[in-house]
Amino acid sequence: MQKIIITKDSSGERLDKFLSSRNFFDGKITRSEISRQIKAGTILMNEENVKPGYILKINDAITFDFIFTEEKIILPKVKKELPIIFADENIIVIDKPAGMQVHPDDTRKEDTLVNYLIAQFPEIETVCENTKEGKLRPGIVHRLDKDTSGVIVVARNMETFLELKRQFQGKEVDKKYQAIVYGVPESAEGVIEKALARSGDYRRQVVAGHKTRTKIRDAVTGYRTLKILGNNFALMELSPKTGRMHQIRVHLTSIGHPIVGDKKYFLRGIERLDSARRQLLHARSIKFMLFGNGYEFSSPLPQDFLNFTHFLDETGEKG
Repeated sequence: MQKIIITKDSSGERLDKFLSSRNFFDGKITRSEISRQIKAGTILMNEENVKPGYILKINDAITFDFIFTEEKIILPKVKKELPIIFADENIIVIDKPAGMQVHPDDTRKEDTLVNYLIAQFPEIETVCENTKEGKLRPGIVHRLDKDTSGVIVVARNMETFLELKRQFQGKEVDKKYQAIVYGVPESAEGVIEKALARSGDYRRQVVAGHKTRTKIRDAVTGYRTLKILGNNFALMELSPKTGRMHQIRVHLTSIGHPIVGDKKYFLRGIERLDSARRQLLHARSIKFMLFGNGYEFSSPLPQDFLNFTHFLDETGEKG
């Protein structure tokens, strides 16, 4: 943990400008990245979250404890083989396990999917957008949350990368997820259309309202109930039409049915079960066209899903 105490000479400056104009990060981190870190809560003022434009006062204490990832190197990791569903000259399809982060960031530089991919497929290191953030996720055309399991597609060359990015942005890729949720929706199927935005501290996504000040993005998720589990749970299929961060998790919570095991998006008044160690959300299948060929890949429900459904069926546990 590093701490900076503000003196009289620095009082009156903006926090982000102060940090970027000094040599605290050896000139290797931009002002925009510093602003992102402040919004993410990894840079604190007097042990509290503030905005990048916070005006410094004498004796203010800035604290931070993060590692920024340098632009030039992603360290290959070979300690584990990836569960590969399919690979050809254009794509690699992975059955991502829960708990694996997809790409490096400023807090985690190793032990991500990308680190393992580069060890096995070194050619993908240059398959990326030419930005610092883009270079941290070579080959990645869509992402899954760290604790979400299931199918993820990786591009092996720039032509494939650009085409798949275009299809995801154009909502041409058919993705289906499954989740175990608290409660049973009144309608067996439907569509959730609720725009999303970052929360004020940038740590979460929220359903946008008329007072929202961060950027608002449209978000659409189709759903249907596949099975009622126990007394008050359901196995649901989700079809996101857009690809916003944490979209499925926020949308389900917004209709009163948060995902079991989700510690970030939940509702007060629901007695949470300790037996789920992560959000029970699984990327079940993906379907798309590429260079005139049709592709469809799926992943079976992981063991923790099966264990949990068996537990509910046997006990009739209430949420």
